[in-house]
Amino acid sequence: MLVLITYDVNTETSAGKQRLRKVAKECQKYGHRVQNSVFECVMDNVKCRQVKEELLKLIDQDRDSLRFYYLGDKYKKKVEHFGTKPSLDIEAPLII
Repeated sequence: MLVLITYDVNTETSAGKQRLRKVAKECQKYGHRVQNSVFECVMDNVKCRQVKEELLKLIDQDRDSLRFYYLGDKYKKKVEHFGTKPSLDIEAPLII
C-alpha cells in the first residue's frame, strides 16, 4: 500500500533541528521524498507499524507533528502530479 508520511518538527532549538534531521533520515530509508517534509512509501501493514514506532521515538509530541495518510494499493488512480519534480514509479527497481 502507498503511505504518505508528513511531518512538521519545531526547529526553534538545536534539539529540534537535530530531531528534524533524524526524522528525515529515517523516512529516507522507507520512501521517496516528494516535498521537504513529505515522503511516499510503499509498505505493508507490518512495516508501516515498525516505521511509525521508530518515528514516534524521534519526535517530541508536545512540539512536533507526524501524519500518516493511507492511500492503499490502488493509489495510482488517487494521485495527480503537476509541476516540477516529475513523478517516479516508486515500485520500480532503483538503479544507482
